[in-house]
Amino acid sequence: MKANGTGQAALLGGLIALGLIWGGSYLKDAVHIWKQSERVVSVKGLAEREVRADLVLWPLSFSVSADTLENLYTAIDRDRSKITGFLLQQGFAQNELSFSAPVVQDVWASQYGEQRSPLRYRADAVLLVRSHQVNLVKNSQPAVAGLVSQGVLLTQSYEHKTQYIFTGLNDIKPDMIAQATANAREAARQFADDADAQVGGIRAAQQGYFSIADLDSYTPEVKKVRVVTSVEYLLE
Repeated sequence: MKANGTGQAALLGGLIALGLIWGGSYLKDAVHIWKQSERVVSVKGLAEREVRADLVLWPLSFSVSADTLENLYTAIDRDRSKITGFLLQQGFAQNELSFSAPVVQDVWASQYGEQRSPLRYRADAVLLVRSHQVNLVKNSQPAVAGLVSQGVLLTQSYEHKTQYIFTGLNDIKPDMIAQATANAREAARQFADDADAQVGGIRAAQQGYFSIADLDSYTPEVKKVRVVTSVEYLLE
């Protein structure tokens, strides 16, 4: 009985020792993996590009007044014809022009007695040029002063300002993302050199939003496209 007890104790001791050896090896590997997971650098990559707008919205807003509604709509048609003729003469096509419904006001509704204007009705209307001929719009805009000499009352407002639009974002997205990623990897490489390490694979990446803004207030037809990507690289 005593011999059996000694053998069982020895067997138990051996199993415990084996467990400690295996457990120590497992912990060593776990610590190694944990340390590897810490060797990560997070960087941002930037890509910028200047592009030219390929679509322009040019609203020509005008106002007319008359003593009767009949005369008002006659005045609207007259000025619309003058503006249309001017644009066609500049080189725009008829299908590039559209006319929105005028906004009509009874100005007497807010005027009383001697303050009343002799012309009771006023209409504000917009003739919109929607064109891919960006340069033609730029060259034609200074010439609209000639419409004023023809009796057209052109108006200006923030709502009806010229808009230059770039529609080719999808065509340049892949190249810009690649450029931003390369920029991020270069930043990671500089960090790795300081840490006496090498840049490994990508652990995680997040593409930022593309932004399109005017290059400046004087050349709105030139746009700056910008994207920032966030990338995590493993360090080896």
